[in-house]
Amino acid sequence: MALPRKLKDFNLFGDGNNWQGQIPTLTLPELARAVEEYRGGGMDGSVELDMGQELIEFSWSAGGIIAEIFTEYGTPIHDANLLRFAGSYESDETGQVVPVEVTVRGRHKTIAMGEVTGGDSNSIEVTTTCTYYKLVVDGETLIEIDIPGNVFIVRGVDRRAERRQALGL
Repeated sequence: MALPRKLKDFNLFGDGNNWQGQIPTLTLPELARAVEEYRGGGMDGSVELDMGQELIEFSWSAGGIIAEIFTEYGTPIHDANLLRFAGSYESDETGQVVPVEVTVRGRHKTIAMGEVTGGDSNSIEVTTTCTYYKLVVDGETLIEIDIPGNVFIVRGVDRRAERRQALGL
């Protein structure tokens, strides 16, 4: 029998601040490639051509107010905000804990203060657009994307290395 490893706990760090217990929910970034459909003469069907990385977004909510969220709002710097998700995935078969980290750099696009009611648990919803993304599972870097740096590494293979070389970068 095989059981999935389940997320048993997580934390979010923002710009070096430990937000333990203050982040009730988050949506880790979706990785998606921009594709363009192409069908040329003599082809019996279409293929999708990989045109690069789609926009990477990280959505998360803070329970109550966290003043540090506003520090770099409106910054002209594309990677002013650093966020690091640390997750603890555990197997109910073996008890093995697998650490998962997602590190992103970007800037906060939206900060929604939402409806505020006295005595209620109010939250702030934040969407961060990311120019850097790194996924590490159990100590192994699976994916690293640095859009301005023209880096796209998957399990140790730099898929942009030849293009950078061709451009003299």
